[in-house]
This record gives sequence, C-alpha cells and structure tokens, in this order.
Amino acid sequence: MKNVKNSAIIILGASGDLARRKLIPALDSLRKSGKIGKGCVIIGSGRKVFTDDEFHKHLGSFDAISPILHYHSGIKGLRGYLDSLGEFKTIIVFFSLPPKVYADTADELHKEGFGRKTRIIVEKPFGYDLKSARELNRRLSENFEEEQIYRIDHYLAKEAVQNLLIFRFANSLFDPLWNAANVESIQINASEEIGVESRGAYFDGSGVIRDMVQNHLVQMLALLTMEAPVTLDSEDIRNQKANVLKTMEVIRSARGQYEGYRNEPMVNPDSTTETYAELELRIRNFRWEGVPVYIRSGKALGRKGTEIGIRFKSIPRLLFNADGKLEPNRIIFHIQPVTGIVIDHAVKVPGTDHDIAQSRLDFSLSDAFGPPVPEDAYQRLLMDALEGDRTLYVSAKETEMAWDVLDGVLDAGSPFLYRRGELPESPLGIDWIDFKEYKGDSC
Repeated sequence: MKNVKNSAIIILGASGDLARRKLIPALDSLRKSGKIGKGCVIIGSGRKVFTDDEFHKHLGSFDAISPILHYHSGIKGLRGYLDSLGEFKTIIVFFSLPPKVYADTADELHKEGFGRKTRIIVEKPFGYDLKSARELNRRLSENFEEEQIYRIDHYLAKEAVQNLLIFRFANSLFDPLWNAANVESIQINASEEIGVESRGAYFDGSGVIRDMVQNHLVQMLALLTMEAPVTLDSEDIRNQKANVLKTMEVIRSARGQYEGYRNEPMVNPDSTTETYAELELRIRNFRWEGVPVYIRSGKALGRKGTEIGIRFKSIPRLLFNADGKLEPNRIIFHIQPVTGIVIDHAVKVPGTDHDIAQSRLDFSLSDAFGPPVPEDAYQRLLMDALEGDRTLYVSAKETEMAWDVLDGVLDAGSPFLYRRGELPESPLGIDWIDFKEYKGDSC
C-alpha cells in the first residue's frame, strides 16, 4: 500500500456517528502510519456551524490528523474553500449521509464544481429494491462516471473475506474439489447477539434481507463461487462476480421477527419487518448446478458470529463408511468476530483397530501473524479509494444484479415469531451445520 500525497478527503455528514466512530479514527490511523503523506487535507462538512477547533473538540482527540483537519459548513462554497487550501491531484468525497439524499447530494457537488478529479464514496444501502437501485445509479451517473463512483461494502475489506480468493486460487489442493461433484451444500450464517438497539428507525425501514443478505452475504457468496479471474485487476474480479450473480436464484425463503421487536425504540408497533431471514438459493451454472446454497441472518439470536460452511458429499458406503455413519468433511471459514479456517476430517483413534473420530485442522489469523489484524475495513477502503483501486468496491451492475436475485422475496409473507436470545428451528427444514461446534476459540 503506497503513501498518498496531494489528496483531499471530504466527509459529508462529518458531525454524525459514522464519521466520529469509523472514518475519523481510520484516517487518524492512516496518518500515524505515514500512509497519508504530504500535501493532504481532510475536510469535514455538515449542516452545523463549527470553527476548526470546535470541530476537533466535537470529534475528540485525534492528534495525528488535527493539523490537516478542517471544517466547512454545507456544500455551498465548498469547492472554493478547498481551492483556498491548495491544489490536489485526487479528491474523494465520502457520503456519510442518509441514502435517500445521495442523488441530490451528487447534483449539488456537480453544480459546485466537483468534476473529473472527484471520486465519490457511497455507503449501503444502494437503493431499497431493484427499481430504486436502478434509479439511484441513473441519477449518480448523470453527474459522475462509473469509474468515479465507489459503492462501499465494508465486509469485502475484512481480512477473512479477502482470504477467500487466496484460499481458492493460491492452493492447488482445493480447486479440484470446488464444484458440484464434491460439494453437498454451501451454508452462510450471520448471527447477532443483540437486537436493533438504537438503530430501530433505520432497521425498521429495511429488515435483515436488505441490511445484510442483499449486500454483505451475497457478495461473500459471489467471491466463494465465482470462476477464476484472468488477472487480479479490479474489473476482471468484478466481472467474474457479476457472472455468478447472474446465475443465482432464490428457491425458498422465510422471514422471522424476535418477540418484543415491535416495542423497541423507533420501531412501528405494527411492523412486519423481518429480524431473521433464511433462504435457499441455487447457482445455475456448470460448476454449481444442483448444490443448495443456504443463507441465514438475524438479530437477537444469542450469539455473534459470521461463518461460511462448505459441506462435502459423503464417501460411498464402503470400507470405513460401510454403515453410512461417517461424518462428511467440512471447511468452515470464520469471518467474524474471530478470523480463521477450520478443516474437519476423519482420523483413526489410537489403540483401536478401525475406530474413527473427527479431528480439525485450525488456522488462526491472529496465531499465525499476531494480533491485531493489520487494518480495519475503513482504513483499507479509504486507501483504495485514494489510490483508485475499485477491487473491494461494488459496481452498478453487481448492485442491480444482487437486488434482482432477491427482489421477489423482499417483504414476502408474514414473519413468524421467535424468542429473543434463541436461534429458531429452521423454518425451511434445512440441515444446518452446527456452527457453535466450531467456536473458533483457537482462532
């Protein structure tokens, strides 16, 4: 990762929670490590009126970036203010704003004079459904070229997610097995221990399918199942993701809501928004035809964890599996809160003739390379935007394809109730891997 110079980073909505908790700390860390170099400035912009010193006090202590951290109230006059600070070869503008104002904000920026040198970063959600996503992409494209638009999905910057490509395409051991001839099912689990907490107003307008499945989990699935790109160029990788997204189809789905959700702050007392979702998909291509893909995600489930499970087909009922009781092999990717890979396999029990037990090969990122994992997601993504690397950002085509996969099941059917703090029994009757067995304690 290079040292960037003569660049301007503008944060719209800089007095908000995302800027204070994520963006400013990430930029401060990048400055401390020397990755934000000479001639760079950071400008916070918002509706509140602050002096630079008042803005610094509002954010807290971030000593590394204080000398280059400025504040400007609103977008009007922002271009002139930036020009008064110097000339910059790269300008990135981060929309730390409600998604409903993205398009109008892009119009304002363009009118203010932000043109070809400007890259805009927009957070999810990119629309509310397929129709609104298309409209948002159309509006953004009126003022900025696709190569200037960076749609952020912070899951893609997680070390464990990036490791999916390394695991698949840097190890000849696994590639021959990565197909319908060997894989029984693909399972993606994303559980949260807590409920909606203070995010009731936002979450009640989206639900877990829009908030988690459509972006984070479908993107992970695309990386896990796509064909090998010709190169590691961002467009080659994104084209392969788009090719597999084109083949995805939802077969069944179910939605749930935890008891007491309607009493949460800022939640509609008659809400039918789902806090739990379970889906079965198929990937209709030569590599994966016939392999079920199971996805589930939910809040207030009593544990926190995101995992991907690959369950391989059982061996024939011969030799050591004559009674059909031998467990199939599994590969578990721990995405968060721990990061690692577990390979489940059969071994002989010492001192017996042929007794077999399950054993595990554990890879832990922190054990192998030491804690902490080098960078958080926003550090990586902000640096990539400054360098013009769009590999970990989502294209307009991918966004619309992901909505297209799920458009038919959004808000479909009344959600069933489940107890807070408990994982509900599978409403679709899916034989889920027990991810609690793979706690990743050694990870």
